[in-house]
Amino acid sequence: MFTATQAERQQALWRFEMRDETQPQVSLGNILQMNLVELKKADRLGLPPGPLRAWITFFKHWQEDLTMAAVTHEPVQHAMNRIRQLSVDEEARRLAFVRERALHDEVLFLNEAKREGREEVARNLLAMDLLTDEQIATAAGLTESAVKALRDASQ
Repeated sequence: MFTATQAERQQALWRFEMRDETQPQVSLGNILQMNLVELKKADRLGLPPGPLRAWITFFKHWQEDLTMAAVTHEPVQHAMNRIRQLSVDEEARRLAFVRERALHDEVLFLNEAKREGREEVARNLLAMDLLTDEQIATAAGLTESAVKALRDASQ
């Protein structure tokens, strides 16, 4: 990514901070910064042993059992074990996908049912012809435009 100079080619870890344009000595420091790791370059340059090197190894070599066996950082081992669990069995992956899809569909159905229920309340209040669209919208949890659309559809 950063390869314009020799110094850039020898650096894989970057930290960018927000600074004021007119007073660059004023920065947001750790409040708002971006840390960037060039994985290929970091892997090629090598880093001292530690958590960052373990994570870089994980992201670059997670499919290489021999390389990953040498990683001792516990969170990386946990992530690797989780990947192995998910990859062991095609059926387990399929079931995980189906379960995820079912949960997503359930949320969609519940939201649709809630919306239909709010519309039914609004239609009942419209039929009573006692409240303004604004009052019905507030009572039913709908927008005024939705109540107006229901009113127009019922006429």
